[in-house]
Amino acid sequence: MQNNPLLTASGLPAFDLIRPEHVEDAVLATLDANRAELEQLLLIADQVDLGFDAAVLPIERLSDRLHRVWSPVRHLQSVANSPELRAAYNACLPAISRYETELGHNQRLYELYKRLGEQAAAGPGEGARRLLELAIRDFRLSGVHLLPDDKARFKTIMEELSTAEASFEQNVLDSAAAWSLHIPDASRVRGVPASVLEPAAERARAAGQANGQANGKPGWLFQLDQPTYVAVVTHADDRDLRKSVYRAWVTRASDQAEYSPGLDNTALIEQILALRHEAANIVGYPNFAAYSLATKMAKSVDEVRDFLVELVRHSRDAARRELAELESFAGQALEPWDIAYYSEKLRHQKYSISDEALRPYFPLPTVLSGLFAVVEKLYGMRIVPVTGVDAWEPHVEYFRLVDGSGREVGGFFTDFYARSTKRSGAWMDQCLNRLRDGSGLQVPVAHLVCNFSLPTSDTPSLITHDEMVTVFHEMGHVLHHLLTRIDYPSVGGINGVPWDAVELPSQFMETFAWEPDVVALCSGHYQTREPLPASILASLRESKNFQSALQMVRQLEFALFDLRIHAEYDPADGSRLMDILAEVRDAVAVIRHPEWNRFAHAFTHIFGGGYAAGYYSYKWAEVLAADAFAAFEEAGLFDAGLAQRFRENVLEIGGSRDIAEAFVAFRGRPAHVDALLKQSGITRHQA
Repeated sequence: MQNNPLLTASGLPAFDLIRPEHVEDAVLATLDANRAELEQLLLIADQVDLGFDAAVLPIERLSDRLHRVWSPVRHLQSVANSPELRAAYNACLPAISRYETELGHNQRLYELYKRLGEQAAAGPGEGARRLLELAIRDFRLSGVHLLPDDKARFKTIMEELSTAEASFEQNVLDSAAAWSLHIPDASRVRGVPASVLEPAAERARAAGQANGQANGKPGWLFQLDQPTYVAVVTHADDRDLRKSVYRAWVTRASDQAEYSPGLDNTALIEQILALRHEAANIVGYPNFAAYSLATKMAKSVDEVRDFLVELVRHSRDAARRELAELESFAGQALEPWDIAYYSEKLRHQKYSISDEALRPYFPLPTVLSGLFAVVEKLYGMRIVPVTGVDAWEPHVEYFRLVDGSGREVGGFFTDFYARSTKRSGAWMDQCLNRLRDGSGLQVPVAHLVCNFSLPTSDTPSLITHDEMVTVFHEMGHVLHHLLTRIDYPSVGGINGVPWDAVELPSQFMETFAWEPDVVALCSGHYQTREPLPASILASLRESKNFQSALQMVRQLEFALFDLRIHAEYDPADGSRLMDILAEVRDAVAVIRHPEWNRFAHAFTHIFGGGYAAGYYSYKWAEVLAADAFAAFEEAGLFDAGLAQRFRENVLEIGGSRDIAEAFVAFRGRPAHVDALLKQSGITRHQA
């Protein structure tokens, strides 16, 4: 135990030393130590009237100690998955859920927080009052008021949910990894970018050699990762190839995925929705959507539904027109596996640009250099690479964020490249939280994760402009985590921030990726270093709102589906998953989906992540972000005073203030939908 790298109490996690056999021992030992120390604290509190610092700071430290152990494990199972690590991770989920439920049901701890909350002065640190308010709210949401039998059932539900949600996500990963497609005929891969063909050819050679073929298999062996899927459906001239890859992608972990028997998420979806509904009922909510919204900016299911329906009203006719234009261009009715292909060709015709033509101008190192320059221009912060930091994969890098005086504000790891042991998508996660106690300040550290194609020996990773937007988006989350001035982890960084506002900093940041001054900083041909030509930059800007209404209704479809399956769940009827999806698509979607489409079975945001009954948050926060960016359009892109106000009222406050009030402090008024419609190029629909 003493050599267990997960039990190191300071510094960065020793990712290169962590092994699956370390996980369970470290987690269980930490849970036992936390329980013992909490009991000791409560015994003292029973006898002495403890103040905020004496009562709450030790509990914050206990929480942080568990985070230091569990965060690296959770991260590794997302980016370096293995059967052994997964088994260790899954073995710990019930124990962690049990511990969290115990805390939520601890009546003595609840009474301590309630007493502190009733005192005139909560504590000296910024956010102390808000910390108590949110903790008391969360106690009630955790069922602290329940009778013993209901508490026991709630505890069981939380344990079963944690296991089911992890299994859902792992099935998606395993299902995708089980699929492959060997194409020996060069005519069938015409149009597919070299960035995907080259590794596919290498995989074919390696697979053949592993089977005794000296020269390997001829042709290309495709895998089901995000860069491959996007590249094929966007660029492959062979329609059957596009359909094959599309079908594999939208049937992952479902009854339609004949390539991965035994990994169907149907039963898990039913189990997850039933458990969430029962948990919500036990603590006094009519459904899980209402329970989820208790911690959001939005106040009710009706408010969210009305918000989404309003956006549908403004955007659906425009989406129909965009689809009609695309089908007219293609000269035929289009199936879903045709949309990206013809869209790319239409975009090229209208704006003389294509993703592949742009890609050489966006080598990832240049994009990062420009992004870091933007952060410095906005906030006076420098991002400095650090060598020799232990990581889980050779391409991972580490950076420090330092202020104008050279003081370290925080740090972040970057992991940019797709691989079979890593889940798809892009995300930011918390590695370490900001914490100040008697031993000093622990600065926050983040993970910035994407899934781009690997560089080769002579070519850096070349990304599309859309992927550049993704990097800016995730950097917005990173800045939100690192720039916090709040010293209590439970309300610092993204913690304590309503889920429908947590995307505000990220969506605000991605808007900069379209500005000419920013694109100039982030682009340069990887061979000649020549800047992106002015004509191409102008076309890129003009293309910003290309098919924006189609993109809008796609997100609204996901959001309404998520809201309805959680708000309308009835144990007597089960999830009605496919029926509700069909109804939502009839009301919202303009693209026809095949009967075998099972996108919900890989919808990890809501069944494996934190967006359950909260997927609408992307659009909700997008309204806030568009309105915030409009202020910069009015004042100047790098206006120092405005950037400082945004930093002070949004990025630094964590969950220490009501976000609606904080937004008004920054903007001078509440946000409204008009800025988003204008930014998207969608004309407000007049009823």
